[in-house]
Formats: sequence, structure tokens, C-alpha cells
Amino acid sequence: MDKLVIEGGVPLRGEVVTSGAKNAALPIMAATLLTTDECVIENIPLVEDVRTMAEILRRVGCRVELDCAAHRVIIQAPERDRLQTSVAPDLARKMRASFLTTGPLLARAGHVTAPHPGGCSIGRRPVNVDIKSFSAMGARVELADDQYCLHADRLRGERIYLDYPSHTGTENILLAATLAEGTTLIKHASVEPEVADLAQCLEQMGAKINGIGSPYLEIQGVERLHGVHYRIAPDRLEAGTFAIAAAITGGDVLIHDIVPDHMDPLTHKLIEAGAIVQTEDRCYRVRSNGQLHALELQTLHFPGFPTDLQAAFATLLTQATGTSLIHERVFDDRLQYAKELQKLGADIRVEGHTATIIGPTPLEGVPVRALDIRCAAALVLAGLAAHGCTEIFDIYHIDRGYENVDGKLQTLGARIERVAA
Repeated sequence: MDKLVIEGGVPLRGEVVTSGAKNAALPIMAATLLTTDECVIENIPLVEDVRTMAEILRRVGCRVELDCAAHRVIIQAPERDRLQTSVAPDLARKMRASFLTTGPLLARAGHVTAPHPGGCSIGRRPVNVDIKSFSAMGARVELADDQYCLHADRLRGERIYLDYPSHTGTENILLAATLAEGTTLIKHASVEPEVADLAQCLEQMGAKINGIGSPYLEIQGVERLHGVHYRIAPDRLEAGTFAIAAAITGGDVLIHDIVPDHMDPLTHKLIEAGAIVQTEDRCYRVRSNGQLHALELQTLHFPGFPTDLQAAFATLLTQATGTSLIHERVFDDRLQYAKELQKLGADIRVEGHTATIIGPTPLEGVPVRALDIRCAAALVLAGLAAHGCTEIFDIYHIDRGYENVDGKLQTLGARIERVAA
């Protein structure tokens, strides 16, 4: 396996372009199962999770052409009687988003078999929201040998209340409901920007959806959907990571292709921490004013501060003056990265779902190990700020969610390279 080697202490300067949002690309790729027409998806991020989803779709019978040079994928699903309705276990266990194929396959073919999905180990991430909702919509559900077997002649519209605004749960119900008989109402739906991106794509495919971007989604089922030519929204999490990189290194970075409203939670906290942030049209400039300040932060579902930027922001706060508190409200085991930051010299302590960070503390480069996608990003940021050489192992995690992260950082002046471990 490869590792990343970083010589820290270089302020990042320059411009970088945000890739398409991985967390929007995966459900939109799954949505192509809902039609036999060709679907063209632009601004696709070249990350491992996208390649995994492409292979899942191939194995259920789709034609998938991934054009890396153009950042485009063309997908065409087969007729119903040629769909393979078993999701490959070896691929499904690589990422949680694999389960997003169950809603479309159930709606199109009337049955699907899928294992419990894998992905980052950040605490309990059940699929009970999806399963309970499919059952309410008329599906028969069986669980045997860690395999979910779902059957339904045709799903029917239903009023569904979510106990919590599950991101993938909302998406899976939304996907299934587009072809259900009657009207489905999802209350307490996730309002994450990536959910809205999926809904907008489905609308362009002929779905009838009201309430996009709100916690109340109404989907009127239709007989069929058609093909689409759709552009994925930019990745607010990648953009946020580069923004934090500018602040933690004392640099000045202009990030192209962002949606300002998607960046608001991060913008407010960066400014509170002492960074200078300017937003103009679809550009986002972050620069240091020379000093960072401690603060208190809690993660919440959008429009709260994103849990997927929590580890990165905690790394920034190791360089802030004073005592900072971070409260993780979304996942129950998301603070594991703290032990890796401690190896670099960070004064960070975890009690329950709260991390206390005392700073600023000098970070010293040592070998560390990425535990999940966002931990990997945090360790890259720490390496950029640290004295000496930082070696990051298990970087397959970062390749799942960040496209060419080392190459993009090199264009900003970072001394980072990928070498054989």
C-alpha cells in the first residue's frame, strides 16, 4: 500500500478547484437504476467510492462508462427481466452507500438481496430507517445470514416519519418512492445539500417531488422515469478541507466552484477562529490573519456544522490559543482520530462525545494511521502544520473520498508525496 509523506511548515498559497460531491454522486449513480434510458452524469469525482459504485452497477447488469478525463460517467440500466437483484457482498461491504441500490432495485424489479453495508467505522450506522420505511411501503422483509431480502410486487405511497433525519435513509426512501403507487410523504427528512441534489436530478428524470431542501418531502409516484444529463454539485466537504488547510498553515487559498450557502456553517466558525474569509459568486478565499482563537463547536445535521468536517476543524483548533470544546452530536464514535493527533503532540482529550483541545501546541511529524476518510483528512492537515516529516499510512481511506488530494495540495505549495509503504 502507498503512504503519504508530508514535510510541514509551508503556508499554502494559490488556487484550487473543488471536485464534484462524492455524497451526491453515489445516490445519483444509484438513481440510474430507475430507468432503462441512458443517463449522463457530469462533474463526477474520481474517488474509490465512485469506482466501487460503478462496479456494483455493472454487476447488476448496467452498462457503465467512466470517462476520467471528462469527469463523466454514462450509465444505462437493463430491462427489468435482465436486472441482477443481488448486491455483491464484496463490494457492498466497502461502503455504506452500496445500500442505496436497494430502493431502486426494489422499485424496479420487485425484489432485492443485499448485505448490511460497510464503510467507515465511526459508530453505529444502522439501516433500520430504510428497512422500516420499505416495510411501511408494502415490502416483505427477511433477514438471514446478514442478508436483507426484500420483496414487493409494487411499493405503495405512505406517510413516513423519520426518528432522525438520516441522510442515506431519506435518499433510499426518495429513490424507491419515485416509482411507488400513490404519494409518499417523508417527515423529518434530511435537508443535507446532497439530498437536495439527488431530488433535483430525479425531478429532471421525470419524478414529481415537492419540498426539496425542506424536512417535508412529498413524492408522487410515476409509472416510469427517463434518462438525464446532470451535473453534480461541488463537494462542500473537500472545499472545507482546503479552506481549513489555508488557515492552519497561515496561507492564502482561493477555492473555485463552491455553493456559498453550503459553506455557511464552516464560514462562521472559521471567522470566529480568526481566519479571514471572502465569498464572491462561486469562489471562496481563506487566509490567515496570524492568530487563531479557541472556540466551542457542535456538529449537527445541515444546516448545522457538518460532522464530516469535525476532525479537520479539531486539527485547526490544536493551533488556536485557549481551550476549545467540540461536541459530536451525529455519530457516536467519531472522535477516534484524537489518539492519532496525540501522537503528533496535540493536547486533545476525549470524554464521551466531547473533545477538549488546549492550544496552541507544536505538532511534530511522526508515523500515524488513517482510521477513516475524515480522520485521514485531519492527519493530512496536521502533517501540513507539523514540524518535520509526517508519514500517513492506510491512505486508501482518503482515496475513497478525496480526488487527487496530494496533487491538489502540491499545486498550493505543499511538500507532500505518495510513496510505496
